[in-house]
Amino acid sequence: MAIEIKAPTFPESVADGTVATWHKQPGDAVKRDDLLVDIETDKVVLEVLAEADGVMGDIAKAEGDTVLSGEVLGSLKDGEAASAPAAKPAEAKAEAAPAAAESTDEPMLSPAARKLAEENGLAAADITGTGKGGRVTKEDVLNAVEAKKNAPAAAPAAKPAAAPAAVAVGEGDRVEKRVPMTRLRARIAERLVDAQSSMAMLTTYNEVNMKPIMDLRKKYKDLFEKKHDGVRLGFMSFFVKAATEALKRYPAVNASIDGNDIVYHGYQDIGVAVSSDRGLVVPILRNTEHMGLAQIEGTIADYGRKARDGKLTMEEMTGGTFTISNGGVFGSLLSSPIVNPPQAAILGMHKIQERPMADNGQVVILPMMYLALSYDHRLIDGKEAVSFLVAIKDLLEDPARLILEV
Repeated sequence: MAIEIKAPTFPESVADGTVATWHKQPGDAVKRDDLLVDIETDKVVLEVLAEADGVMGDIAKAEGDTVLSGEVLGSLKDGEAASAPAAKPAEAKAEAAPAAAESTDEPMLSPAARKLAEENGLAAADITGTGKGGRVTKEDVLNAVEAKKNAPAAAPAAKPAAAPAAVAVGEGDRVEKRVPMTRLRARIAERLVDAQSSMAMLTTYNEVNMKPIMDLRKKYKDLFEKKHDGVRLGFMSFFVKAATEALKRYPAVNASIDGNDIVYHGYQDIGVAVSSDRGLVVPILRNTEHMGLAQIEGTIADYGRKARDGKLTMEEMTGGTFTISNGGVFGSLLSSPIVNPPQAAILGMHKIQERPMADNGQVVILPMMYLALSYDHRLIDGKEAVSFLVAIKDLLEDPARLILEV
C-alpha cells in the first residue's frame, strides 16, 4: 500500500511553493518523521516529513517544480515494503548486487541534477556528489559545468593530441553562473518595488549619542548574562523598547492603511530584519510592550539561529506593525530603509562611529549613530515622524526614561 506525500497546507497569503530539495530518492528506506522534501515559499521553507516507516516510491514533483497547497508530491510505500528485503534475503541480495554495481559506476542524481547534467552533456560518473550518501545535487552539476569550462587549461597535459582543439577558447577566465531567483528573493523584489510605487515614502534622519547605552551595557552585561541564563545584552533590545514607547506616544506610526480605512493597532508587534543565506527575513516580536530586555534579546537570538538554518515558521514571520533594520552590523553609516507594507514606517539603525561633537561648549569624541525613519506620508505627517524619531533619541540618550516611561 502506498501513502501519498502531499505538500503542506499553505496559509491564505501563500499561493503556491516550489520543490527545493528532495532528501530521499526512490528506493531509499524511510523512517517515520524523516525529512523527505523541502518546499520553498516566498516567506519560509516548509519541511515535509514521513508519516510512517517505509520505502520511498515515485517522485511526482521534481526539484524546481511549482506545487499547490495539498498537492501530491510523490508516494511512500508502507512498512511492509520496507521489511520485504529482510523476509527474502537471497532475493534481496540478488537484486541489490546489480544496483550496488551500478551505484559504484554511476552516482545517484536527483531529477533536477540529472536534467541539468544532460543539458550540459555531462556523464554522472564525471560529477562528484556532495549530497547525502554521495548523491549528486544541482550545485554539484553547476560546479562540474564550471570546471568543464576551465578544463582546457589542463587538457594539454592529460591529452596532448587533443591540445589544438582545446585551445580554441576565449582569453582569460570570464566565468558566468546563472541560477534561478529564489521565491524569497523574488518576493522581496516585488514588495520593494510595490512599496516605492504605492507609497508617498519619505525619510527623516537624526543621530543619537550611544555612550549612555554603551556605559550601561558595559557595567551590567556580565551580570545580565549570568542572571538570564546566558542571554547576552545587546543594543537591539534598547532600540526595541525605545521604539515601543515611541509607538505608544505616536499611534499613527504604528498604524496601517487598509483600502480607505486607517487601522490603529492597540499593540506593538515589531519586526526585526535578519539577514540569511536565502535573503532578508523579518520575524516578528509579538507584544513588545509586555517584553523585558532579556526576553527580547533571547527571542532575537533564537530567530537569528532559525533564519540561518531555514527553520523560521510562517507564524513567526506574519504580521508586524513596525520594523527595525540594523544595517550597522554590516558597516552601513547611513541609509534610507524601505517601508515593509502594510506597515507605515521602518527604523534604520547604523554603524556606531566616533565623531567630534559639541557638548556644553566643549568638543568631545562621542560614539554616535545615525538613525533613519522612513514613513508613509499618506498616513504620517512630517511633524509626527520627526517627533517619533526624537522620542527614540531622547529615550536612548537617557536610558532611565525607558524604565520610568517618561
